[in-house]
Amino acid sequence: MPAPFGGREPLPVIGIVCCVRTEGEHTFHTVGEKYIVTVTDAVGGLPLLIPAAGDRVGAEESVQRLDGLLFTGSRTDIEPHHYGGTDLLPERKIDPKRDQTSLPLLRAAARLDLPVLAICRGMQELNVALGGSLHTVLHEVPGRLDHRAPKRDTMDERYAHLAHPVELAPGGFFAALNGGAATLDVNSLHFQGIDRLAAGLVVEATAPDGQIEGVYLPQARFIVGVQWHPEYRHQETPFSRALFAAFGDACRAHARRRRAA
Repeated sequence: MPAPFGGREPLPVIGIVCCVRTEGEHTFHTVGEKYIVTVTDAVGGLPLLIPAAGDRVGAEESVQRLDGLLFTGSRTDIEPHHYGGTDLLPERKIDPKRDQTSLPLLRAAARLDLPVLAICRGMQELNVALGGSLHTVLHEVPGRLDHRAPKRDTMDERYAHLAHPVELAPGGFFAALNGGAATLDVNSLHFQGIDRLAAGLVVEATAPDGQIEGVYLPQARFIVGVQWHPEYRHQETPFSRALFAAFGDACRAHARRRRAA
């Protein structure tokens, strides 16, 4: 009988939490294709889309069946009642079902030491899930830059624009991924940002205005958050390639432990 998977190691199963979108009378659970391609091409995993179905998706059971979790960016904000924040601006969009799905999944992942990579909204979710808070309107905070997406003709141009550098913590996890270099130029497309850092998280990257742009949970094997979008043109950016490779390595190691158990 042929060896399963053609004799190769099976791909780690990496969950990607969906956003909820409504078109006409129909509701859809969606994930941007760029995140799916990032998991297959840059991380080396098998993407599994997790519907934003709140408590219909058992967080503990889901985490026990996965080898990693990717939390994506989104155009929606986390509802302030999850972190005691001020009211959102009326024009801002929310996604309550994603909140109700992501936050329990992140807490379960931290308890069971499942590898996590959290991008943009995902990093904000990570901070809130572990007890931190957010600036609901970041660009109105005194001394903060305007971190929103730049005004460009196309989305490609918005993601390609390197808005500012981030300073990496000396000797930290991000600095190691960056070949020891102290700074990294990043894009910036976020409306909110971390205010109070959750207990246990450490700051790995900071914008020139002091805004936290990267976090790491040192007690875990791999729980990492970045405020920018490394999935964009990741093939051309050494840091992004190293970040996704490290996430993939952590997910493969978790898959081996899960199979052994």
